[in-house]
Amino acid sequence: MTDTVLLTGLGIISAIGTNVPESIDSFRKHRSGIGPCRYLGTIHKNIFPLGEVKLSNKELAVMHDIDPGLSRTILLSYHAAKAAFDTIPDLAGLDYKKGFISGSSVGGMDRTELFFEDFTKDKFSGDLHDVMNHDCGKPTDFVAEKLGFTDFVSTLSTACSSSANSIMLGSRLIKAGKLDIVIAGGVDSLTKFTLNGFNSLMIVDKEQCRPLDESRVGLNLGEGAAYVVLMSDKVAGDLAVSPYCSLSGYANSNDSFHQTALSNEGNGPFLAMEAALRMSKLTPGQIDYINMHGTGTQNNDMAEGKAVERIFHPDYPKLSSTKSFTGHTLGASGAVEAVFSAIAIKDGVVFPNFKYENQMSDLNIVPVTKFTENLKIENVLSNSFGFGGNCTSLIFSKVN
Repeated sequence: MTDTVLLTGLGIISAIGTNVPESIDSFRKHRSGIGPCRYLGTIHKNIFPLGEVKLSNKELAVMHDIDPGLSRTILLSYHAAKAAFDTIPDLAGLDYKKGFISGSSVGGMDRTELFFEDFTKDKFSGDLHDVMNHDCGKPTDFVAEKLGFTDFVSTLSTACSSSANSIMLGSRLIKAGKLDIVIAGGVDSLTKFTLNGFNSLMIVDKEQCRPLDESRVGLNLGEGAAYVVLMSDKVAGDLAVSPYCSLSGYANSNDSFHQTALSNEGNGPFLAMEAALRMSKLTPGQIDYINMHGTGTQNNDMAEGKAVERIFHPDYPKLSSTKSFTGHTLGASGAVEAVFSAIAIKDGVVFPNFKYENQMSDLNIVPVTKFTENLKIENVLSNSFGFGGNCTSLIFSKVN
C-alpha cells in the first residue's frame, strides 16, 4: 500500500490540439478551438459553434492504423491513451498490475445515429455493425486490449464528472495495493443526440461561450479525450520516471438537487472542494490555481462561484475556465483539465479565459484573462460537475 500517487505521463486530444505541445501553444497564442461545425452532420451546423477535434475519422484511423469505421469515441480515446501509454518505460519482464479506467457519456452513439438514419427509412436497411459499439464500455474495452492493460478494466459514466472519477478510482486502487500502474481518464465525441439534448435545455450559446462572465448565456459543446498515467511513488522510483505532480486530494459529492442543475448555493461543489482540501491536508490559502468547471451556463457558474466564495473569500487564488478554449468535452472534461492542471504545476503556468469582460454580479470571482508563465504553482484544484448533481474535485500538488 502507498500514500502517494504520482502523475507520470499525459495524453490529450481536443479542439485546441492533438497533443500536449499543440494544446499549450493554443493557450499561449490565445487561440480558441471553438468554431464552425465541420464533421458533425447536424441541422444546427450553421447555428452553434463547436469545439471539434480538427481531424476526420479517417485521418485519426490512418494515424494509428485502425479501422476508420470505428466510432469516433474509440478513435479519440485510442489516440490520447496511446500517447499516455508511450510515456511508460518498457515493462517487459516486470510483474506490475496494470489497469485502464475510462469515463464516457456518449460511447459509440455517433455510429448508432448513422444506423438509424437508414433504419428509420427502411427497417431492412442500416449496418448493424454501427450499433455494436453503442455502449460506453466499448471504447474502454477496445483501448485496453490494444494497450495490453487487462488486469483491471472499468468504465465510469457519471456525466461530466466521469473522467475525474476515473482518475479518483485509479488513485484509490493504487493506494489500496490492488494496482501498480493505471491509465485513467476519459473520452467523448460530439453527437447529434448530445447537441440536441443540450439545446432542448436552452443552455447552448450561439456564439463563443463566456464562462464566468455576467453576459454568459450558455456553453459550447466540444469533444476530446485525455488520460494520465498514475503510479505509486515506489513504482515511479523503480522505473526512474520524473512525475508531473501528485494527486494529493480528491472527493466526490452529490447535492441531490436537480437532474440538470446544481443547487443555488452550490452545496455539491462546496462539499467536494471542502473534502478534497481536507484529504490533501491543505488550507484554501495554499491553492495557487483553480481550474473551474466553468461551463458558461447561468446556473453552473453562479453555483460554482458561490461555492468558491464560501471556501476562499476573501483571498482568491488565480482561476479560469479552460472550456472557453476546448468547449465542454462532457465526460472527458475532468481528464482534459487534469492534464492542464499537471502542466500548470510542472511548467509554472496559468491558463486564461478566452473571453471575459464583465464580473458576475454579487460575486468576487474574476478569472485570469492572459496565459501567464514563470509562476510558482504548487497546488491546483480542478472541478468537474455532472448532471444529477455528481460533483468531483481533484487536487494536484508539486512533488518536492
